[in-house]
Amino acid sequence: MSFLEYAFIKPLVGVILTLGLYSMLYRENKLYRVCEHIFLGLASGYALVAMWTETLKAGWWDKMIGTAASPGHPGQMGYWIYAILAPIGLMAYFVFSKKHNWISRIPVGIIIGLYSGQQFQAWQNRYIDQVSDSVKPVVPTTSEFFRPSPLTLTPDQLKTTGHTVFVSDAVSNLIFVITVLCVLCYFLFSFEVNNKLISRASLMGRWLLMIGFGAIFGSTVMMRFSLLIDRMAFVFDDFLREQVWHQMLHR
Repeated sequence: MSFLEYAFIKPLVGVILTLGLYSMLYRENKLYRVCEHIFLGLASGYALVAMWTETLKAGWWDKMIGTAASPGHPGQMGYWIYAILAPIGLMAYFVFSKKHNWISRIPVGIIIGLYSGQQFQAWQNRYIDQVSDSVKPVVPTTSEFFRPSPLTLTPDQLKTTGHTVFVSDAVSNLIFVITVLCVLCYFLFSFEVNNKLISRASLMGRWLLMIGFGAIFGSTVMMRFSLLIDRMAFVFDDFLREQVWHQMLHR
């Protein structure tokens, strides 16, 4: 097989798999099933290799056996206590045994216990900062409306403007605070709300949530379109224009 034939067959396979996967948009068919199984098989094999090279080897094996000394690197002594993780991990495969299925619950319980403990710190690191950032100033400290461009300011002016609340900042912060309060009013499900102000704020919170979810859905759709455009560019530009047209010119 010549180089030109190999360079043509490789993108041809990619085009067939791309069209096969997108044929699901018409209806489910056998070509889509074949392409789906090929993709899942490749993804599973890649995930298996990535799990060893990026997770197990770097986070477990190298730390257990240590690293040898080399020029510029004194090396590191291994922590053989990490070897106890191997039998604990192998216990998970007892899920395939009907008689000893209960053994597979031991590593699951250990993982859930460790994960639950870590989530307290993760929750604090993720949400406490968000709660503190929700408190924003809504009163401007200057009469200027827009914040000046940082490129036009000196370092001393940047320090001053960093603590200055401009009118545009105050308006944005006010909209943000109203949105947070209305959304919180919407989630008052524990008791019946008879106050008209809270009821209207709850209704406004529902609309604001719908706007937010719509923006998220729109960004998701645009991401899918970006993937579609990339694959169609591969089909029309990389394959049809460069490969097929190139082959026709050389005949």
